[in-house]
Amino acid sequence: MDLPVMPPIKPMLAKAVKKIPPGMQYEAKWDGFRAIVHRDGPEVFVGSRTGKPLTRYFPELVEALLGRLPERCVVDGEIVIEHGGRLDFDRLTERIHPAESRVRMLAETNPARFIAFDLLALGDEALLDTPLTERRAALEGALAGVDAPVHLAPATRDPELAARWFEQYEGAGLDGVVAKPLDLPYRPDERLMYKIKHERTADVVVAGYRFHKSGPVVGSLLLGLYDDQGALQHVGVCAAFTARRRAELVEELEPLRMDPPAGHPWAAWADASAHTSSRLPGAPSRWSGKKDLSWVALRPERVCEVGYDHMEGDRFRHTAQFRRWRPDRAPESCGYAQLEEPVSYDLAEVLA
Repeated sequence: MDLPVMPPIKPMLAKAVKKIPPGMQYEAKWDGFRAIVHRDGPEVFVGSRTGKPLTRYFPELVEALLGRLPERCVVDGEIVIEHGGRLDFDRLTERIHPAESRVRMLAETNPARFIAFDLLALGDEALLDTPLTERRAALEGALAGVDAPVHLAPATRDPELAARWFEQYEGAGLDGVVAKPLDLPYRPDERLMYKIKHERTADVVVAGYRFHKSGPVVGSLLLGLYDDQGALQHVGVCAAFTARRRAELVEELEPLRMDPPAGHPWAAWADASAHTSSRLPGAPSRWSGKKDLSWVALRPERVCEVGYDHMEGDRFRHTAQFRRWRPDRAPESCGYAQLEEPVSYDLAEVLA
């Protein structure tokens, strides 16, 4: 492979803001695997956000990219999987599997798509220093008439349309809106774009915590919600405490500590078979590897309010943000019914 922009290269990133800024190019924020694709004739390299190769996990995309991308190019985009008319991140993560037979089976049953939204090189020309408006025009020309499973990401300069996308596209599993300055060059690994994500709050039960990697202080709180059958389901964690607050939390939560955790709703977490019927913390996965998944059990008696962006199935998609303790709330009152559900929106309408 001999391109003017060679792998590995890290993508340009975005910083979070509260409102959609004016005077920019707006795109939907896709919820998938960020990927930069290098194609040089018959060679294709698909790099992850960290620069590591993703190529072997998406064999059906390699074939599609060879048939749809220009002969020599470097394209920034997102790998997604659609199911039931919306993005499905769980099915996407299943692809990161060591067995080639498993990967190929999933490629046939749940094929991936590639959403292209930036162009870093075309032919023998590097476009990293080229303004966004010119890169976008070149990308539209390079992908004119492209068909599934490769798609050109919708883009607009109309902030009102971007605001409608922000409200509507969440129903198709998208993650918000990205705003890009029109004269912006491409700067790998720098946060020069802006992302506007949904933010909601929920009252959740604190039922445990994990220690921080720095020592015997709280790293993250384990959160739960009660389902319709009255079972406490693990829905995610909240973290990002200061070093001082981490130490304070250990003392603050000590009266609730259950050691041993007999009688705790998640006491069976170490039994792999228990994870098939309930959402418990510490589920083994391809992502955790040899990471210590043990945790400290707490009597599920305290409630806190957390901020979150959206749900992935029955759990928080990303780490939640601690807002405040809620001594006025009973743990049993913290159920899924309080969560706001976005209005359904067909992913096909987005990709059209």
